[in-house]
Amino acid sequence: MENTEKRIPRVVIIGGGFGGIQLAKHLKNAPVKVLMLDKHNYHTFQPLLYQVAMGAIPADSIGFPIRRIFTKQDNFRFFLADVQKINPEHKTVSTDIGDITYDYLIIATGANTNFFGNKEIEHFAMPMKNIPEALNLRSLVLQNLEKALVTKTYNEREALMTFVVVGGGPTGVELSGALAEMRQLILTKDYHGLKKQHMKVYLVEGKDRLLAAMSPGASQKAHEYLAGNEVTIYNSVHVQSYDGFELKIDDGKVINTRNVFWAAGVRGEVPDGVPKEIITKGTRILTDEFSRVQGMKDIFAIGDVAGMITAEYPNGLPGVAPAAMQQGAHLAKNIEHMLKNEPLEPFKYLDKGTLATIGRNRAVADLGKLHFHGFVAWLLWGFVHILTLAGFNNKLNVFLTWILNYFNKNSDNRLVVRYFNTETMMTEPIAK
Repeated sequence: MENTEKRIPRVVIIGGGFGGIQLAKHLKNAPVKVLMLDKHNYHTFQPLLYQVAMGAIPADSIGFPIRRIFTKQDNFRFFLADVQKINPEHKTVSTDIGDITYDYLIIATGANTNFFGNKEIEHFAMPMKNIPEALNLRSLVLQNLEKALVTKTYNEREALMTFVVVGGGPTGVELSGALAEMRQLILTKDYHGLKKQHMKVYLVEGKDRLLAAMSPGASQKAHEYLAGNEVTIYNSVHVQSYDGFELKIDDGKVINTRNVFWAAGVRGEVPDGVPKEIITKGTRILTDEFSRVQGMKDIFAIGDVAGMITAEYPNGLPGVAPAAMQQGAHLAKNIEHMLKNEPLEPFKYLDKGTLATIGRNRAVADLGKLHFHGFVAWLLWGFVHILTLAGFNNKLNVFLTWILNYFNKNSDNRLVVRYFNTETMMTEPIAK
């Protein structure tokens, strides 16, 4: 007897970030097999990476096992794999565990740090796009403070205690605020012999204002909060070079520092096999209004790696978690439409607002026509982030840690669990 059983289509998702997770969740009841590929077996809550880097919260509180998210989803599978290339002509994905076939492929690989082609800065500056990088940054900060206690020369101590954050978006502003807060609340408590005036924090931004994607009022308040916490802000300037000792700005300023944290830009993580002619600004893959990769029938891209150009967003959708999550949920609906041979629905991003915190009791919030700052915005920022975290234990752990830190004005997470070898950084050749 002829087997007439219909084959179940396979949806392969590359990446376990915000977009990929939402897509897989919304396919729970669809007649498909969902396979997610990622080189990490956990989902990272990137908005709180800076708090891990500053020792405010433990690293495992912002990571959550991908398999745990989908314990009750029967049509979901996860493989720990490093994707090497996509092969549209064969409908396969080449990985370090072998070739994997797909019926529908979704590229949700997110973004990485953009050093704009400057190999020297890439070599010596510290990025912060994942948990290992945040832990490296934490180790560097703590190690350099320890070295500052015992160094014999003033110039060396000054360089060890000078922190430069490059990039005035939410990550840069939040990181600068956390460093200033460390100086105000923690430095003299924990590091006897060091004084507040020894520690300097700089924020360097190429645009004429901080938080350029937010309202002018939010930008102004962020500037006021940081300046009030003695953060030196340079606007409308760009970093020319950094050799591990001197950071040079294009207006002629030179800062002696051992700590440069790069939050100045991102670039999409595009897998090999995507034609170069459909890569747009920010190394993003051009898609149509259905998230379908330009010129490809069954391949889609969502989140930071996707370049969906619209009249409202001529440079592509904003690279924020809500946009990726909305794209994932929407694409799940369109996949079900495709399975039923129904027309697809174009994606429209609903901007629910933007939040950024600038230290204790200080934040800014743009929610449509409503704008908040100060303590109310700070509470709102905390509520939204707790709500969005994956896993009840993570929500509870972060909430309780925040409460303890707030009243103690200190933290127990400043551990150098692995030494960051700055000597190796100085002696290794710069990649060509």
